[in-house]
Amino acid sequence: MGEGVIDLRSDTVTRPSREMREAMARADVGDDVYGEDPTARALEERMISLTGKEAALFVPSGTMGNQLALLASTRRGDEIVIGEGAHMSFYESGAAPALSGVQFAVAGQGGLFDAAACAGAIKPDAYYHPRTSLVAIENTHNRAGGRVFPQADVLAIAELARARGLALHCDGARAWNASVRTGLSMRELLAPFDTASVCFSKGLGAPVGSMLVGDRDRLRISHRHRKMLGAGMRQVGVLAAAALFALDHNLPRLAEDHARARRLAARLSTLPGVDVPTPETNRVMAPTRPGEADCAVAAARAEGVLVSAFSPSTIRLVVHLDIDDDAVERAAVVLSRALTTPG
Repeated sequence: MGEGVIDLRSDTVTRPSREMREAMARADVGDDVYGEDPTARALEERMISLTGKEAALFVPSGTMGNQLALLASTRRGDEIVIGEGAHMSFYESGAAPALSGVQFAVAGQGGLFDAAACAGAIKPDAYYHPRTSLVAIENTHNRAGGRVFPQADVLAIAELARARGLALHCDGARAWNASVRTGLSMRELLAPFDTASVCFSKGLGAPVGSMLVGDRDRLRISHRHRKMLGAGMRQVGVLAAAALFALDHNLPRLAEDHARARRLAARLSTLPGVDVPTPETNRVMAPTRPGEADCAVAAARAEGVLVSAFSPSTIRLVVHLDIDDDAVERAAVVLSRALTTPG
């Protein structure tokens, strides 16, 4: 992107800092397929400690983490319960049906659901129904605007899942944001889940990488499937080092992203006819004139601010570690024009 461009399209656009690159260059490495990369082992041990799970597996992406979890807990022909607009159904290229042979049953509306809605989505035990085998919760929920899944609902859904003999998976790509927002530790947030996938390359700012955590038996299966899917990585410590740096330096500052997102939303809500919901984490969902989201995106881009059209009448703005207070102020000025000038 050109100099001075403010990129609010996603928190995936961050670039590793000079200090993170130096940590990557210094990484002690080995052949991870042989289990001999000390930095990858250190990262996995760190995640076991942070999440309280028995085992951890470094993977290239959150999508792979989710798919490995499905492969470990489902059989072909099964059905999994998800929230409306879940990442696994919208943004993973149809991987779940293609790789695991599963289909989706949607519970609730707007991405979140409670135990009653979950129970309503579970198929009866009959040979002519698909077998419901897993419930997947996304926290925070991307398409819901970075909303945090209420922990009370998570616990109630987990109790239901245990009673029905179902596995429970957390797509926790941005669970770090949920932890900061709620004050709950990652160990507390993820305690109800059999497996969870968490990402280093979004709010934490690493260039690549996610971690699948869970019990030893499932992670042993996932290790084999990771190799089958072509992710038997070699000197992966250079990437694991970036993730370790992110945990040490970028995790504590996520609250700054949340505060800046609230500030940006508040500024835009002062515009006539523009009502921006107060963001829970780092994502701002701003309404445009009916059907003019693409026009607003183009107008903002022309002034050096990059945003995404989320729907025909909504744009999405995502605050991240490369966005400081000055960038928020400049973006607010540009977006004020983009949202109020007819396309």
